[in-house]
Amino acid sequence: MTRVAAIDCGTNTIKMMIAELPEVLVREARMVRLGQGVDRTGRLADEALDRTFAAIDEFAALIREHDVDKVRFCATSATRDARNSDVFVDGVRARLGIDPEVVPGHEEARLAFDGAVRNLHDKPEAPVLVIDVGGGSTELIFAETGHSMNIGSVRIHERHLHTDPPTAAEVSAAIEAIERTLDASPVDPGDAGTVVGVAGTITTVAAGVLGLEEYDRELIDQQRLSAEQVHALVERLLAMTVEQRKALGYMHPGRADVIGAGALILDLILGRTGAGELVVSESDILDGIAWSLA
Repeated sequence: MTRVAAIDCGTNTIKMMIAELPEVLVREARMVRLGQGVDRTGRLADEALDRTFAAIDEFAALIREHDVDKVRFCATSATRDARNSDVFVDGVRARLGIDPEVVPGHEEARLAFDGAVRNLHDKPEAPVLVIDVGGGSTELIFAETGHSMNIGSVRIHERHLHTDPPTAAEVSAAIEAIERTLDASPVDPGDAGTVVGVAGTITTVAAGVLGLEEYDRELIDQQRLSAEQVHALVERLLAMTVEQRKALGYMHPGRADVIGAGALILDLILGRTGAGELVVSESDILDGIAWSLA
């Protein structure tokens, strides 16, 4: 049986899964904020590269330990946007012996959809919309169409939410920017029969809605959240300081500053759907990458 390693390097998080599908052997994630400042400078910061390379060194050791046959490394929004992405590519090649794929938005969307839908326990009402809120981009994906938008938790936070906690004017500016981007999207969330949410922003929102004292992947997976529950949590998160968010047992400290922006993106998308609820999936683009190797 083929043993595969899938790595997804986004704007905020780098994740790895080692599997003999459908069995998952290892699932790891590190909050490295690779996209720190990219929206402003157009470059990957040296300290962000250092954090990311340290995580890749850890992943490389696990890949060797588990005698993996195939590795696929996909890099998304931050490395698409950075002028010095060659430094990142060279660093990955030196550590893993492979070139990272800086995947275009449509491929990112396809992989995220495949990973999410494979995991659904109940037969969904078609059409299924998958929402993936990342650090630098957000994907809206149906089976045949998808669209990647340049709004994400890190990007919206850095552009608009400067105060701790953000002011009403800052939140209004963020809402206006998100709504403007959604208005321009060729993918209409209102067409969805079922809405599925994936990745760390959305699973963290789910943990908050559920009132978990600590993050629990098994409890979060397949949960159904109403749009009203999500909206209420978003309002609470935006009213908190970063330190107050860090005190939440389910909150990863590396996500605490940007979770308000990411949750706001989710809330505004849900407001455009008629489904009324969100199905949360702990399987995402990482699973899609792994299945592409199987």
